[in-house]
Amino acid sequence: MSAVAPEVEVFENCRPRLEAIAYRLLGSASDAEDAVQDTFMRWHAADRAFVETPEAWLTKVLTNICLNQLASARVRREAYVGQWLPEPIFAGDRMLGPAETVEQRESVSIAMLTLMERLSANERVVYVLREAFGYAHNEIAEILDITESNCYQIYRRAKQRVTSDRSRVEADEAVARKVVEEFLAAALSGNTDSLVRMLADDAISAGDGGGVVTSLPRPITGALRVARFLRRLFEPTEEKWATIGGRADLFAAVVNGVPALVVVVGDRVVIVITLEVTTDGIVAVHTQANPEKLERATRHWAASEHADPLLAGW
Repeated sequence: MSAVAPEVEVFENCRPRLEAIAYRLLGSASDAEDAVQDTFMRWHAADRAFVETPEAWLTKVLTNICLNQLASARVRREAYVGQWLPEPIFAGDRMLGPAETVEQRESVSIAMLTLMERLSANERVVYVLREAFGYAHNEIAEILDITESNCYQIYRRAKQRVTSDRSRVEADEAVARKVVEEFLAAALSGNTDSLVRMLADDAISAGDGGGVVTSLPRPITGALRVARFLRRLFEPTEEKWATIGGRADLFAAVVNGVPALVVVVGDRVVIVITLEVTTDGIVAVHTQANPEKLERATRHWAASEHADPLLAGW
């Protein structure tokens, strides 16, 4: 045990940062956990006497594992039923990683994780390590085995492809509850105009059911079209209750740094709707209903305290 303990301690000290990096790179908590576990197995098997800086060694190994996963993930997502959206993570989950700066918080939003799907694998690595974790270009270049000047060019190109000129509203629990309360009231009112007033003109709505739960086959855009869809979505019907497993309680929460409506049936999180809010209003409504992508959310929900539901027995 004494020979094993130091190596485990070193790794466990790095685990939270490795999980946060992997989640941002892969957009999936379960895939991130697998990548980190694979990294541990390689760390366990390595000749650690020749490892000068464990953190750097582990980051490089993890990055290479994630690069391989990204390549296979792109193939899987081409055959994915409907739209693919990232796995939602509740506030307080260590997989979200550092959140001290605007860039760090932005890098983990559902909107940004979705945008990063546009990037090449190297672009995503450079952007995440630079924006969210403050790695220097020479450090990232060493991880990817590229030149520092090439790393800078990749970073500049990646940032241009995902940067928005809109200012996102920062959300704590109080802000999130207010936004979600207003959103839910408008959605349940049956009045499309109430929803339109909350949405930006070019608002987008996207949903992921994983082929298990019925969802939008493709994103819809425009405030009026999104409002009409949301109005129908929140009309309570026996068919909807059967789909989600019964009557639901609706809660407000902070998920991936933004306000979210959480739909809970019994002790299961069955839907998470995140609201990307800017000074122009709600610019994106992302609905995650794929049961496989809500397992971690359900575990976190069951283990944490939360306020009373905004609506019980919907």
